[in-house]
Amino acid sequence: METPDAAAAEFALGSTYLNTASCGVLPRRAVAALAALAGELAAGRPGGAGDYGTVGAVRESFAGLVGVDAGRVAVGSSLATAVGLVAQSLPAGAEVLFPEGEYTSVVTPFTARGDLKPRYAPLEGLADAVRPGTALVAFSAVQSADGRIADLAAVREAAAAHGARTLADTSQSAGWLPLCAGDFDYTVTVAYKFLLGLRGVSFLTVTEEAQRTLRPLFAGTFASADGALYGPARELAANARRFDESPAYPSFHALVPSLELLAEAGTETVHRHVTGLARRLREGLAERGHTPVPGESAIVSVPGLADRVPALAAQGIVTAARAGGLRVSFHLYNTPGHVDRLLEALV
Repeated sequence: METPDAAAAEFALGSTYLNTASCGVLPRRAVAALAALAGELAAGRPGGAGDYGTVGAVRESFAGLVGVDAGRVAVGSSLATAVGLVAQSLPAGAEVLFPEGEYTSVVTPFTARGDLKPRYAPLEGLADAVRPGTALVAFSAVQSADGRIADLAAVREAAAAHGARTLADTSQSAGWLPLCAGDFDYTVTVAYKFLLGLRGVSFLTVTEEAQRTLRPLFAGTFASADGALYGPARELAANARRFDESPAYPSFHALVPSLELLAEAGTETVHRHVTGLARRLREGLAERGHTPVPGESAIVSVPGLADRVPALAAQGIVTAARAGGLRVSFHLYNTPGHVDRLLEALV
């Protein structure tokens, strides 16, 4: 698939949908896969709610998307659960550094323990805030509230210089921002945003070295080496699969074709398309006297316009209100016409 126009034909939008940062739109092929599975379930599918081969296919596809071996990828159900696994691996008293205003599910699994030392710094100064004694830097590659992109290289280099580990939430970046999950000790990602999936699928990538420090707190049938069904597992999987949760099969079945679509389009193509639309919006907003948060992100935030969200929705333009701003986010299914319609509505 060479052009965003070809990819756009995969979707059946009924509105000017500019809210992927909240929830992505399912492509037609994912809807078909989900409907087929539902039909089989209604007829008494021999394999039950799904099959484990689908989980393996999703794991492989996601690993390819973020540039790591599939053996480094654990699958789960939510962001907070994946982050919580990392939080529980830290010794009491460990310092964890976060950006100010970071997404709650990245922060709370650490602060809820009560025996760690959270510290906060402005996103732009996050790398400079890493110091001796910092155990972990936990941050979103792209901020949910306003689309600001962290200086990934600087944070990684600062953490390495001080012996700190890194946890990057790529939920608002995987699928459109070129990145390699292997650059970080851990990454966490949910599938229902820019990966065009449903709730119920999350990914945790772990370097081989970091795998030795995580405890498989949720180990069950799917974390075992041999798939034993009864009694304690004799042996857990030798790679990140030992951190797997029990999969929500329907969500995995729907995600297979979505990840195939993203692979066909290519991350570089998606990146050019969404950042081009975002640039068009920022320029149009500036011409109309608005000051959006600067950057080259697929997510655009306009401070002070959060109250416009209901009126826009009434016109069939779907956006979000976050941190006092109007938040707009783009994906393959968006067009320059969507940008222009929003700009006209904001006059």
